[in-house]
Parts: sequence; C-alpha cells; structure tokens
Amino acid sequence: MSDNAADVMPFAKLMGVQVEEATKERVRAHLVVREDLCTTGGILHGGAIMAFADALGAIGAFLTLPEGAKGTTTIESKTNFLGPAPQGKKVIGETTPVKVGRTLSVWQTRITLEGGRDVAVVTQTQLVL
Repeated sequence: MSDNAADVMPFAKLMGVQVEEATKERVRAHLVVREDLCTTGGILHGGAIMAFADALGAIGAFLTLPEGAKGTTTIESKTNFLGPAPQGKKVIGETTPVKVGRTLSVWQTRITLEGGRDVAVVTQTQLVL
C-alpha cells in the first residue's frame, strides 16, 4: 500500500488528498484548495468538501472492518457547511468514529482551515460489505 492511504482511491488521489494519520480512532488529512476544485469566487466547491470527507470516512471504515468483510461503501452522508475555504489555503480533515458495529459504522469529519476556522462538519454512514 502507498504511504498515502488516499492513493488507492483514484478520485481522492486526483483531488490531492494527503493522509497524515490513519488509525481506527482517527483519520487526519489535508487538501490544498486548487482552482480546479473551486466554485465561483475561488471558494472550495461543496462537492469537493463532501468528497474529501467521504474519502476520510471510508479509510476509517476500512480500518475497522470486521474479519472476513470484503469492503465498505457509503450509504448516507450529511454535510453542514460552516464557512468558506478560499483558493490557495489548506483545509484539514479529521474523522473519528461515532459508532462502529458489525454491519454499519458512523463517522464524523470536521473540516477546518489550517488556522482552525470551521469549514464543514460531515456525518456519514458506511455499510460493511
């Protein structure tokens, strides 16, 4: 496996997701807000925010899969957008488990600017395959 856990997910790799830490208790990564990830006004697109969080939740869910499971998939995701992430800035995502069970896991991702200002909070449910 690559040193960067996101490299096994083609879309996360395309976005430039860089995983800093990946354990069963926490996944932490960053993303530089590039022009091609922005909407009008040079602000990180909401879909890019959601995709960033989805990648981190998927990594956490994968790390907590029960023995014999084949994988995981997102079955629900909810995003609260709290503030803008301007082009050129770095956003930090930190994902922690809310609950890990045999068939489902729930993950919450807090996305902030490098200085700590809130960008979004995402809660997602992952199905064990």
